Amino acid sequence: MKKIGILGGIGWPSTVEYYAGLCGLAESRNRVQGRAQIPEMAIESLDLAKAEMLVGNDGDEGSWLAFDAYHRAALQRLERSGADFTVIACNTAHHRLTQIERGLAMPILGIVDAAADACAERGVREVLILGTRTVMASNVFRETFRQRGINARAPAEERHRQMVLASIDALSCGHDDGASGCIRQVIVESGLHQANPAAAVYLGCTELPLAFPAHKHESLFEVSGVRCINSTALHIRAAFEYAVMDA
Repeated sequence: MKKIGILGGIGWPSTVEYYAGLCGLAESRNRVQGRAQIPEMAIESLDLAKAEMLVGNDGDEGSWLAFDAYHRAALQRLERSGADFTVIACNTAHHRLTQIERGLAMPILGIVDAAADACAERGVREVLILGTRTVMASNVFRETFRQRGINARAPAEERHRQMVLASIDALSCGHDDGASGCIRQVIVESGLHQANPAAAVYLGCTELPLAFPAHKHESLFEVSGVRCINSTALHIRAAFEYAVMDA
């Protein structure tokens, strides 16, 4: 099996889910002499406060240089540790994945590609993106969905975007603080209809599925009658399947 690198800490609750999720998938797979074969893993944990401070502004490429360098240096450490590939446990960093991964020989599995592929397979044609401000504004994310025939948009109202951001802040610190209720309200008020089977919500922050603990391991689940795409669960499964490929 391939050794998995996890770039995490941004934030820490979802990093825990990546490690636990990968081990859980291994436990449910074939066992050798009664014990599961769990892929070797290395975790490089970043400082969320520093990562947030380094977030740049689109249109000013220079403003992103420190953000890119901070993540790239961590990936290089994972590469030196012997990781065969890496997952970044953070949607925001994937907005800059093309720039961050420059110079790296080690493959990095993209989270938005895994989610967009899952949407296309399920006939989704309209996606509401919930995530950090960077993710909700990201043309990179929209284009990834568009390439698969899916129209992706963020909540139109600033009030709804603020509710999502507040939920992420709480979940990133290991608290709920009414996050599930806020997310439900945003979904209901954002114009997605239960009767539209081609619509879905992209939980585009790896902490957001933690607002629905009963569903956090499910790739797809419903909230207020609307399908939710769990980017965290999809990314974890993609990493596990890549790790055991040809094993």
